[in-house]
Amino acid sequence: MTDNNEIEELARAARQLVQIEELFGGTYMPAERCPLPEIETTGPTTAELSPSDKAAALSAVTEEVAACTACALCRGRTHTVPGEGNPDADLVFIGEGPGHDEDISGRPFVGRAGQLLTKMIAAMGLSRRDVFIANVVKCRPPGNRTPMADEVAACWDYLCRQLQIIRPKVIVTLGNPSTKKLLDTATGITRLRGTWQSLPEWAPGLGGIAVMPTFHPSYVLRRYDPGTRGKVWQDLQQVMAHLGLALPGK
Repeated sequence: MTDNNEIEELARAARQLVQIEELFGGTYMPAERCPLPEIETTGPTTAELSPSDKAAALSAVTEEVAACTACALCRGRTHTVPGEGNPDADLVFIGEGPGHDEDISGRPFVGRAGQLLTKMIAAMGLSRRDVFIANVVKCRPPGNRTPMADEVAACWDYLCRQLQIIRPKVIVTLGNPSTKKLLDTATGITRLRGTWQSLPEWAPGLGGIAVMPTFHPSYVLRRYDPGTRGKVWQDLQQVMAHLGLALPGK
């Protein structure tokens, strides 16, 4: 006789498969596993913050972001968009910058691309409450253009401090600008996506965090074909395997 836990697990797996079919076109494509490089982490020896301490520390960063006038983006913003999610998350998603909907709401990834990202996270068996979502810059660039170097520099300390507080196991970079900046590389996302990278030591404790580059949801929306969706799903499966999350059908 099947117990309630087994029934609940079967139902969860079924829901996840439905989400994957809706998001990625119904074709289950096993990820090609890429082993993580051997990394010698050189983080600080201070005691790890508790979840409540992390939440308080992130709130302090959010207050600083709200008052920031370090670059010209502050003059055109409606709201700052510092980021949101679980302060103790194992997984962090980092995009380029807020768009129109994000500027209006003050929340990251809530427009069409954000709705797709939410579905991507759900296909992994997670919710937005389980992860942390942020951008390289915290104010919307005019016309959603790529952030300029001085704008990225003005926000860089905020992002590094957020990552220092959260200490995730994996960072997923979404698209070219966030991937190139986080990894300090000129190599494009087409070549880097799907291959494990390691975060440079931008600040104490950040060196060696596993990074999985993948396409930005807005790019997926523009090229909404089985090939593009399948590549993103392969990337996410690698993240799931690294975090010990159950793969669909397993």
